[in-house]
Amino acid sequence: MFPSKEGPGKGFFMKGFLPPALFALVILTAGCAHVAASKSAGPQINWHTLASGREIAMREKKPMVVDFASGPGCPRCEQMSSGPYSDPRVVSELNSEFVPIKIDLSRPITADELALGNRFNFRNDCLLLFLDYRGNPIADPIEGKLCFVEAVNSKDFLKYLDAALKNARQMK
Repeated sequence: MFPSKEGPGKGFFMKGFLPPALFALVILTAGCAHVAASKSAGPQINWHTLASGREIAMREKKPMVVDFASGPGCPRCEQMSSGPYSDPRVVSELNSEFVPIKIDLSRPITADELALGNRFNFRNDCLLLFLDYRGNPIADPIEGKLCFVEAVNSKDFLKYLDAALKNARQMK
């Protein structure tokens, strides 16, 4: 404690209190660190809900990438987040050429989300779907339907995005 003219335990610098200038510096530093962290994170995928994503896909005639994801703690979801979903090339292509839709399986899902998942036998587990703007699965002539339950690396994910986009355009 700093000495005070008002006697022991009195005054501005009492034990347990930060001086206002130091408090402001701590807050400013924390704010700058948050801004720096969010800027260094790079571009982000503009995820939509299933309802809004379907509307956008129909209006703009864009294919959809639908990710049924469990979130933190799920090895597949964490691999996708730190891999393809953090790759600027993937983020750019998803945001510009597709309607990215995320269905959060860590919360109760809607009847429409459940119905879509059941069409692909998802069993309330992670699933990645490539759908045309009408909601039909996009097929790859070599691989069959573009539906995945496993994580995909960025390089392969970009190949799937290119194939899905090409095949979706042929389906119009």
